[in-house]
Amino acid sequence: MSAEQKQTLETWGRAPTSPQYLVTRARICLAAHRGDSNSQIATALHTTRPTVLLWRARFAQSGPTGLEQDAPRGPSVQRLKADRVRAIVEATLQTTPPAATHWSTRTLAKRSGVSHMSIARIWDAHGLQPHRVKTFKLSRDKAFVEKLTDVVGLYLNPPDKALVLCVDEKSQIQALDRTQPGLPMKKGRCGTMTHDYVRHGTTTLFAALNVLEGKVIGGCFQRHRHEEFLVFLRQIDRNTPAELTLHLIVDNYGTHKHERVRQWLAKHRRFQLHFTPTSSSWLNLVERWFGEITRKRIRRGSFGSVAELVAAIEEYIQVNNENPKPFVWTKRTEEILEKLRHCKAAAVTLR
Repeated sequence: MSAEQKQTLETWGRAPTSPQYLVTRARICLAAHRGDSNSQIATALHTTRPTVLLWRARFAQSGPTGLEQDAPRGPSVQRLKADRVRAIVEATLQTTPPAATHWSTRTLAKRSGVSHMSIARIWDAHGLQPHRVKTFKLSRDKAFVEKLTDVVGLYLNPPDKALVLCVDEKSQIQALDRTQPGLPMKKGRCGTMTHDYVRHGTTTLFAALNVLEGKVIGGCFQRHRHEEFLVFLRQIDRNTPAELTLHLIVDNYGTHKHERVRQWLAKHRRFQLHFTPTSSSWLNLVERWFGEITRKRIRRGSFGSVAELVAAIEEYIQVNNENPKPFVWTKRTEEILEKLRHCKAAAVTLR
C-alpha cells in the first residue's frame, strides 16, 4: 500500500459523509496493512472472514477504486425472461437432481445458470418450498362418513344437558434428564441443552378435554391397558356433574373396546362413546392439547425421575384449568369431505 493509497483510505474512514460500506472496506484494508490477521480484522469490525478476504483481494487488484465498486451480479429475477422463469419453476416441480430427492437453491442455480438468490426469489414468488414435506394418511374406514358426521355434529351442535369430552392416552412419555445443565437464554443467544440424556422411565397420560370449557381431567398411569382406562373412566365420573350425559370421543384403540369396558359402560348409561374413523386422530381435539403440553412443558423439560415428570404434568393441567382456552372446531362435514375428495383425486392422478 502506497502512502497516497493509505491517505485516501484514512480519509474515507474519517469522513462523516462516506457510505458505511466504504468505511468498513477501508478499515479492513488499513488493518491488513498494519499486519492484523484476517480473523482479528473480522472480529474487530463485526464482519466475516470471507468478507475480509474479498476486499483485501479487491484492493490488491484495483487499489482504492476497487473498494468503491461492487462485483457484477448475475441476472436478477426481474431481468429474467418469463420463459426462463417458467423453465425454473417446471424444473422445480417436475424434476429432481442426481442422487437427491429435491432441489436446493444452489443445485438448481448451478443447473440453470443463475444465482441462488434468483432461485430463492422465484420460489418465493410461486410459493415453492422443495425443502419441506408434510405427512398425511387417508382413512380407509368403511364407516368413515358416519363416524365423521357423528363427531363433527358433537362439536358444532352438542346435545342439551350433556358434556362432550375428547378422551385419549399419550403413552410412553419419557422422563429424560439432560446430562449437563443447560445455559439460559440471553441477548443474541438462545437457551441451550445437551443433545444426550438419561432415561428414568416412562408414564402414560390419560386426558379428557372438555370441548366447551377447555378444562382437562387428567391422570398418569404406568401402563395403558383396559384396567387403567376403567380407573380413568371412574375419575371422569367423579369429576363431572352426575345429572349430565357424557359423550366421549375416543379412537379405535383396543383398550376402549375391551369386553370389561363395555360391561362397565352398560352399567353407567350416562357414558356414551363416539369413535373417530381409523387413521383420523386429527378429529380428536385432545390431540391438539397433547401437542400443547408437549411443546410447552415436556419436550424441553429435564426430569430426574418419573415422579418429577408426573408432577410437572399435573402442574400444567392445574394451570390450564385455572385459565382454560377451548379449541373451537369450525369445519363442517361437507367441507371436510370436499377436501378429502380433492386429496383422493390428486392421489389417483399421481399414480
